[in-house]
Amino acid sequence: MVNFPPLHPLNPPPLPTFFQNSSDIVDCKLKLILGLIWTLILNYSISMPMWEGEDQVAPGEKGPSPKQRLLHWIQSKLPDLPITNFTNDWNDGRAVGALVDSVAAGLCPDWPDWVPADALKNATEAMNLADNWLGVPQLITPDEMVNPNCDEQSMMTYLSQYPNCKIKPSAPLRPRTNSAKVRCYGPGVEPSGPVVGAPTHFTIETFSAGKGKVEAFLRTPDGQTETLECKFNNDRNLTYTCKYTPQCEGDFMVIVKFSGREIPKSPFRVNVSGFAGDPSKVTASGPGLEPEGVTINRPTYFDIFTKDAGRGTPEVIILDPAGHKNTVPVKVRQLSDGVYRCEYVASGIGLHSINIFFAGQSIPGSPYGVKVSPVSDARRVRASGRGLQPNGVRVRDAADFRVYTEGAGEGNVEVKVIGPGGSHETVKTKQIDDYTWEYVYQPKKEGRYIVMVSYGGQEIPKSPFEVNIGPYKETRIRAYGPGLKGGVVGYPALFTVETNGEAGGLGECQAGGLGFSIEGPSQAKIECNDNGDGSADVRYYPTVQGEYALHILCNNEDIPGSPYIANILPNTDYYPELVKCSGPGLEKNGVVSGRPAEFQVDTRQAGDAPLDVTVIDANYQPIKLEAKDNKNGIYDFSYRPTRGNKHTIQVNYGGVSTENSPYRVFVSEPSDPGAVKVFGPGVERGVKSNSPTHFNIDCREAGPGEVQIALTNAQGQDIPIDIQDNRDGTFTVEYLTASPGDHRVTVLYAGAEIPQSPIVVPVQSNVDVTKVKVDGLEPTAPINSLQQFRVITQDAGRADFAVSITSPSGMRVRAHVVPTHEGYLVNFTPTELGQYLLSIQFGGQPISSTPYRFTCTPKGSADAVRAWGPGLEGGVVCRPAEFVIDTRSAGQGGLGVTVEGPCEAAINCRDNGDGTCAVAYLPTEPGHYTVNITFNEQHIHGSPFHSYIAHDQDIKQIRVTGNGIQPHGIPPHPSCCVTPTPDLT
Repeated sequence: MVNFPPLHPLNPPPLPTFFQNSSDIVDCKLKLILGLIWTLILNYSISMPMWEGEDQVAPGEKGPSPKQRLLHWIQSKLPDLPITNFTNDWNDGRAVGALVDSVAAGLCPDWPDWVPADALKNATEAMNLADNWLGVPQLITPDEMVNPNCDEQSMMTYLSQYPNCKIKPSAPLRPRTNSAKVRCYGPGVEPSGPVVGAPTHFTIETFSAGKGKVEAFLRTPDGQTETLECKFNNDRNLTYTCKYTPQCEGDFMVIVKFSGREIPKSPFRVNVSGFAGDPSKVTASGPGLEPEGVTINRPTYFDIFTKDAGRGTPEVIILDPAGHKNTVPVKVRQLSDGVYRCEYVASGIGLHSINIFFAGQSIPGSPYGVKVSPVSDARRVRASGRGLQPNGVRVRDAADFRVYTEGAGEGNVEVKVIGPGGSHETVKTKQIDDYTWEYVYQPKKEGRYIVMVSYGGQEIPKSPFEVNIGPYKETRIRAYGPGLKGGVVGYPALFTVETNGEAGGLGECQAGGLGFSIEGPSQAKIECNDNGDGSADVRYYPTVQGEYALHILCNNEDIPGSPYIANILPNTDYYPELVKCSGPGLEKNGVVSGRPAEFQVDTRQAGDAPLDVTVIDANYQPIKLEAKDNKNGIYDFSYRPTRGNKHTIQVNYGGVSTENSPYRVFVSEPSDPGAVKVFGPGVERGVKSNSPTHFNIDCREAGPGEVQIALTNAQGQDIPIDIQDNRDGTFTVEYLTASPGDHRVTVLYAGAEIPQSPIVVPVQSNVDVTKVKVDGLEPTAPINSLQQFRVITQDAGRADFAVSITSPSGMRVRAHVVPTHEGYLVNFTPTELGQYLLSIQFGGQPISSTPYRFTCTPKGSADAVRAWGPGLEGGVVCRPAEFVIDTRSAGQGGLGVTVEGPCEAAINCRDNGDGTCAVAYLPTEPGHYTVNITFNEQHIHGSPFHSYIAHDQDIKQIRVTGNGIQPHGIPPHPSCCVTPTPDLT
């Protein structure tokens, strides 16, 4: 009978409706009645109880089915058996025996020794024990359980009683022991090796045998039996160590028992012969004895040499850093006479002690100290820093980066920097801590550098790093602020950029002025705020912690010092936005040079974090700051500016800029800006673009103060200026502007704008386009041919140059413009037939009232080219063979002439200037020659031409006579010279 637990009256489990009405039961419909009974069992016996170790299902969540719940519980009780069903996994009877012993440990301890062939016997013994001592009735018989066709529902019903069963008092619990699983090993149980008078030992391992008494006995050759002491080592293998010292030669017997039964191979027969050898003559060496180099979980070895040491067997015991001697198993085997090899695998790191014995005594040098190191994993090493960024580093920069090896195991970091041409750069190394190294190299030339970082002989992730080194550059742009070094996730990271008149504009941080880009673990939104004074506050919003590279660009190039590396920390429990700053020392105006300026910082509501406050002047030099900690979260600060100019105060909390920071304070001095005078040609009419000019500033009557000058063009862009201090209270300002239009000169003195400022300066163009010349522009050109012409501007002044080419279809044609010493060289290729228009401007003005025109024609025809002359038919050796080529009717094209024959004949071509070309070639050997003439890579009419070059006559056959060649001169009367020559025809 199955006992159902009581139902909860308000929440009964739902039952399916199998019946139309009660008449189905009265009519004895067996299938429906059995279905009802199984539903009751499933819902009230299997589903309802909450078993020990079972996870609670949250309200509203769908839990596992009753079948799954029961199977999961059984699997948790029998982790060593593959139980996956309620049928054939139970047929051998071992599973139910294991379940009984799992529910009541010791009730059925022998089930691991059961044989599957005795299935019925196994099931009967286990089910009887459960019925008698656990109160689990046999709802099915053992025969039904071992039947391959056993009913699944019946098995589930029977097994569902085990989760809630209780063991009865006085149940016959027995410890689980198995002497067959005891192992015994060591030199003391080997058939040979022990010697008289030398201690020897052996080890008994009981890890898999359960609990039981360990006993060892030694029977001597004369029949006496001694009891050996078994010392428990208290290690994870549950081992015991036994020692004995044989006192005579002969056969000894070692008997080992566990729980009163002899273990396998007991008794062990040991032959003892001779006397102990001399351990002082034993040596050992090998990688396993080296102080460094042994790695965790990797096999190693060393050899023991016992030649001339006498009788004895080597023994090795390895102690781990905790002093345990059984955590590192060793294997000693004989390689040859007098040579033994010891192999071991260390499972832990740290200093191990290797003890080597011979004939029971330590050998010289034993014990050996060996440091076991973890396996190095280069994949867990990371490197970062400015010196590894692809772009931004320049010549003469200190390119630094760091390598982090924490968690990567033991290994050596190796860094190589290879510069242009394969040169190896010098790298300086500094160890920061146990896992961090800093490296610095200083590139000497621009180009592509390769930085290779390896750990333990393996390259780390992302190595090699490719770094493009830019040229050395100086800049007046300055960047500062906490956001260049770090920040916190969830807060804006702020930094400030001061252009000092160098960048083209700050308004929208566009190309041509300043630009910013950020690379890191996440995309970071960037906000740029133009302060209107040549500076910009930039905020970016990182969403993930990690290292970010901040690129500050001017005209699409990193400024010197960029990129900056910022380390973003995870969100913490402090609140920089709640820091309050106040005081006259933070006000924009009112601070006077030489007088203390005070302010206060209140962090009481912001949590615990480091406070960082700095003050810098207009030259970015730090100003001494006095601080007082009031011990209540309020800090008082005071600084004394030394000169009148803009000062910047930064208040950062936990690496984050506080609200309204940085503060810009304009320090004034007791001075009179109204007494400053500005005069000179640079602030008057007549200034021309691209022409240097200057103006003067006289501050001699204005008192102490600093002059600040800004010059902007008509587009609002800063124009570089050169200020010369004349050391007498006057200044000379030189500048050169490239564009015409109204320029604005702003002059500040002692932090205040002078009354004369701003001064508007009309700048006129300084270009005479009538002196611009165009040379080499042909009226016609063949299609797809490279055209080139010069624009000579050297006498027209300095200005911007622009050329615009329009094709017959109205499309713009790309032209390549190359500056030269006399002007510009323009290259382009026409790709359409028809008329092209060329517009050339210099200084924004066209150099001609109408555009230049040229016509693109088809390529010339080889059939229209003609060639004639004796050189196409024959000639004489060493005499020029001449002919003429006429291309006047062929149009544009390329002309080619080659001569093939017994020798390489030199060819000379002369352009006659009328569309014809005179050609001569010089054959040096007789024979048949072939003359190839091509036009646009096609043979002309008649080509190739074949000519025969004949022998010249032998010059030795020529005789010269007459008074005209006598050595005494020419007589006073006419003379003649006779040269008989053979017939040359």
